[in-house]
Amino acid sequence: MVICKEIEEYLKYAEEHPNWINKKRKLLIENIVKPLLKRDDVFFDEETFHNCIKYCEANYYSLFPFQKFIYAFAFFYKNDIPVFPKFFIKEGRGNGKDGFIVPLVNFFQTPLYGVKNYHVEIVANAEAQAKDTFKVAYDMLDKNPKFKGKFSTTKELIRNLVTGSEMRYNASNARTKDGKRTGCLVLNEIHAYENYDQINVFESSFGKVKHSREFIITTDGYERDGPLDEITAMCAEILTTGVNPLGYYPYICEIDSIDEVDIPDAWHKANPSLEYMPILENQIMADYLEMKKISSKRPEFITKRMNKPARKEEETVTTWQNVLRACYEGTTMEELERKIPRKTPEVYRSPAVIGIDYADVRDFASAGVLTKTEDGEFVWRQHTWICADSPFLDSIKFPLKNAGQPEFDDFEVVPGPVIDVNMIVDWCMEQFGGYEVKKIVMDTYRYTLFKMAFEEKGLTIEDRKNPNGIVRLIRKIASATGIIAPFIQAAFSQGQINFGPSAIMRWYTNNTSVTEDKFGNKTFGKIEPKLRKNDGFMAFDVAMFCKDELESQIIYI
Repeated sequence: MVICKEIEEYLKYAEEHPNWINKKRKLLIENIVKPLLKRDDVFFDEETFHNCIKYCEANYYSLFPFQKFIYAFAFFYKNDIPVFPKFFIKEGRGNGKDGFIVPLVNFFQTPLYGVKNYHVEIVANAEAQAKDTFKVAYDMLDKNPKFKGKFSTTKELIRNLVTGSEMRYNASNARTKDGKRTGCLVLNEIHAYENYDQINVFESSFGKVKHSREFIITTDGYERDGPLDEITAMCAEILTTGVNPLGYYPYICEIDSIDEVDIPDAWHKANPSLEYMPILENQIMADYLEMKKISSKRPEFITKRMNKPARKEEETVTTWQNVLRACYEGTTMEELERKIPRKTPEVYRSPAVIGIDYADVRDFASAGVLTKTEDGEFVWRQHTWICADSPFLDSIKFPLKNAGQPEFDDFEVVPGPVIDVNMIVDWCMEQFGGYEVKKIVMDTYRYTLFKMAFEEKGLTIEDRKNPNGIVRLIRKIASATGIIAPFIQAAFSQGQINFGPSAIMRWYTNNTSVTEDKFGNKTFGKIEPKLRKNDGFMAFDVAMFCKDELESQIIYI
């Protein structure tokens, strides 16, 4: 059994301060830490760990107890391989992430650690951010005469002259980073990463140096369904089950519920440095009081100070939690992070409305089928066509490369300069085999093209002379949205929307803004006009406007 004073002291602290330790840290202690300490097949390098503490505190600053606690688990080995090759550390803004990680990785460069050519790569989405982290080590070494002759320091590279271990910082251009021999990788503020392109390049350099480790250090952010959300969900499963084949060490600090935003004592859950940093405590209180006066500052406070996903709800369709709820089973974030696909009863020949959005023939087009269950649940299943020659394709903020994988199987990239209307029409006609299609609905964009194509398929057009026609044109989509938007928002909040596990529908919904005029009328639009698409949501919008067509008997099989 492993005995370590710093670990034991923190475990005792956690027992004595249960209201300051959030659920995920409690799970870390119960399901990861305590079982590890009882194992007889692991080695704790206590001597090197204490040398690390002495080096860091002598040359940088005194470490907080929770920082020493985390440090300790970098020195657990099995067969000379780190038990935890990946550390995921999530804290509120201002808790000293650079001051925590830089002393540790600088120690890894020294003979006290003793691994030759243990190169440290600091990576951030912006060069200035990565440079600021690097500068913590540079400033200490450059001004400290006792390190003359031991380190070579420039503003781009720090090299230990005995071990040859180098530290450098990297910006976001991942294409220039192949061929590295990385010992330690620091990924700073991963919440800003939209995909794994940059991460993959650096992680591919592992396997060449002994004791490879990765430290992911971040606050929460606004980029949803990216690496941060995926790693957070994976770590939530690890913490709940204790099953950890990838060797993650998840130290996640966050409030347990949004209600705790208004409970200052609960702020410790997201900010483990709070009791040791009066300046931080004073600033968080000032931010809180300002947020109470200026509502537009609330998402920033919740996201960055309390480490919970939040958005400007007055500008978005619904909360991110409600978007996840449309895709997965559960109501709380803890349940939704398990990513159990939301169940839908199988229906045969149920009434359906098909919605289409096709604004630009060189861009995106979406169509989907809307049905309704006996319990009042609106089920939406869509398909998206993406033009391969779109001028914006390479800049689209969605992982199109994942096409065909689970949760990414409801879209396709099609060749050619434009999206052929007939592909969409053929897809719509296929739906008649499984549903009782009451209406096919769209707005004025490209309506003439669709009208002709559907007429060639034998479908009737709805007009004054034929109100029972299948194909319906909505001439004033803004007015229609003003009518249906409040209903859609209420349906989200009540958990009545079912998208199934569709990554692109989450993206579409998260990209959709809501504006309200002086009369209270709401309109859906795009949060960002070119790169954050919402075609699938707008197809859902026009279908929901015709939801009354779904009111008839449903036959379950």
